[in-house]
Amino acid sequence: MDIIVSNASEKPIYEQITSQVKAAILAGELAEGQALPSIRALANELHVSVITTKRAYADLESQGFIDTVQGKGSFVAGGNLELLREERLRQVEDYLQRAIDAARSAGLAPADVHEMIDALLEAE
Repeated sequence: MDIIVSNASEKPIYEQITSQVKAAILAGELAEGQALPSIRALANELHVSVITTKRAYADLESQGFIDTVQGKGSFVAGGNLELLREERLRQVEDYLQRAIDAARSAGLAPADVHEMIDALLEAE
């Protein structure tokens, strides 16, 4: 699992870890049931505090992306297809909102935006 953290980022390190693990799960890079590095191992690998990685794993578990088994470790959660679908929908909505904001800034009419989206969908 390749995670890159940046001290220069505005996002706290635990959020950087959380978002990158979620992205790997959503992209299928981490499969259902796959073991994640231990909290201590990930902290050592990233040169961050164990508390930071513990917070990231706790957030991932509370959001349903991972399951933690005491004494065994943390694993990619299974059976959460609806959760993954909802997360993907939320990401698409975020991208569309950014596109809408950019279109408004450019002075485009809603009909123009619809036409652009239709053209892009047809190009596939």
